Amino acid sequence: MARETRSPNSSVDLLAVDPLTAARRLLGAALTGRGVSAMIVEVEAYGGPPDGPWPDAAAHSYRGRGGRNTVMFGPPGRLYTYRSHGIHVCANVVCASDGVAAAVLLRAAAVEAGHEAAQARRGEGVRPAALARGPGNLCSALGITMDDNGIDLFDPNSPVQLMLGEEHPAEDGPRVGVSQAADRRWRFWLAGRPEVSLYRRSPRAPAPGLSD
Repeated sequence: MARETRSPNSSVDLLAVDPLTAARRLLGAALTGRGVSAMIVEVEAYGGPPDGPWPDAAAHSYRGRGGRNTVMFGPPGRLYTYRSHGIHVCANVVCASDGVAAAVLLRAAAVEAGHEAAQARRGEGVRPAALARGPGNLCSALGITMDDNGIDLFDPNSPVQLMLGEEHPAEDGPRVGVSQAADRRWRFWLAGRPEVSLYRRSPRAPAPGLSD
């Protein structure tokens, strides 16, 4: 299916929405970083603090604005990066409106160009389908670093860029590894893609059906 081309400004506008809508719109989008281009195949939506429109205890912005998470409060189209377990860099696309916290975690992508660069970053033994499977591996394959926090993904001079395309039908399910708001079906993925990660519920989360 041909990818729909939109101007950078209209693409930013498409992310100025609630996190679930933004998450669905990111599926199938092209993400390019430092010589590697990939199609996003799995994402997770995250909201914000209790006084916002989408209270989300699992979000980094839940306790309010401060430090690195300031990027999550907009404007949309920025990249929010953090370290998972102090090791792996993870990347989120900020959505909603300026001043309102919401973002979409990029969980997995299918490398479409720059395979050699992605393979060199990930290791020769990694299978092609696993090059950008998982948020930490995605950032590693595309060379995304903590220094990319706050960059404009629609700026043609940015080292990491995003191009939205046609929307795709999405599967949905609970988010991976969160101990709060663990039952929300805020993870979305493209069906049948081998790059999509497996679901793992956090051992610290309540039993299924006992969380929001």
